[in-house]
Amino acid sequence: MTDTPKEHPDTPIGRRTVLLATGATAAALAVGAAAPGTRSPDGRAAAPDTAPVAAAAVCTLTKEVTEGPYYLDGQYVRSDISEDKTGIPLKLTLTVVDDDTCAPLENALVEIWHSDALGEYSGFVGNNGHDEPDNGTFLRGGVLTDSRGVAEITTIYPGWYRGRCVHIHVKVHTDVTLTPDGSFTGGQELHTGQLFFAETITARVAALAAYRVNTVPRTTLAQDSIYDEGGAASGLLTLTPLGSTTSEGYAGALTLGVEQG
Repeated sequence: MTDTPKEHPDTPIGRRTVLLATGATAAALAVGAAAPGTRSPDGRAAAPDTAPVAAAAVCTLTKEVTEGPYYLDGQYVRSDISEDKTGIPLKLTLTVVDDDTCAPLENALVEIWHSDALGEYSGFVGNNGHDEPDNGTFLRGGVLTDSRGVAEITTIYPGWYRGRCVHIHVKVHTDVTLTPDGSFTGGQELHTGQLFFAETITARVAALAAYRVNTVPRTTLAQDSIYDEGGAASGLLTLTPLGSTTSEGYAGALTLGVEQG
């Protein structure tokens, strides 16, 4: 299935949100969080594959993106959403801050969902032309931010489906109520957006055996109808290798500023 302009208009949807630069800018604002895996095995700092926005950048306004056709309510609150799905590790560090004060937001629920290596979403398996078990929960869930506004989620590097580049959907909620079954209800939704990946990294990942079995032609970042070439301000993650080979996975980091009230 393709995210068509009708389903996913590349326009604002009411609320505004900002994405703050990671790295130097975030550190200067004292709200940044260091991504895991930022050092090589010998302890030396590893250069990120996607450079952070320049330190001079402060709060860059960006439009939100619609949630798309694959969102499901009531997913689990959990730090690992991978459920042993095939694919290379992806460890996300997402920092949520108030766009007016740049202060970190504690206890905000950061929820993500994305396709597996075959480009299939749980709850909708088959829409990308592949057959596999579907439990309705794989690669879905979220966590509450800590006192630094940081949410750390472990998943796998996504695959792709027809008409869209590799991406992850994200929502930020506040004032949710955790339920006994490990899910959540209520609250206020502050942000709906998407996270994107550098094309150079995705090309290497797509060459791995677990991803080559995806038979659907891959749309590149430059060809995507949603991503607008805005870098971190448009959801482009800063990616850092977790090891010396692509198959060892990546850490991905971004700071999201949301408008409250």
